[in-house]
Amino acid sequence: MEFADYYRFMFALAFVVALIWLTGYLMKRAGLDKRLGGVTGKAGERLAVVDVLHLDPKRKLAIVRADSREYLLLIGGEHAQLIDTLEAHTP
Repeated sequence: MEFADYYRFMFALAFVVALIWLTGYLMKRAGLDKRLGGVTGKAGERLAVVDVLHLDPKRKLAIVRADSREYLLLIGGEHAQLIDTLEAHTP
């Protein structure tokens, strides 16, 4: 192969990486990264997702804080099951 082929390959690779970076940047600017990443609560809100543990592709455990209580939920598909209820702890 000639050097022109190597330059063409490097240019194509740089172009694809730039497109991936640009897509990520635009998604972040549009706020889509927060929508795709899941739900998180902010300080001062009454409802927040504290932590999520993915058990397998269809099931996950989630700790949800509502006011002064925390709920451990097993979420699988369209169903959610309450596992435990605790008093919320503050670090």
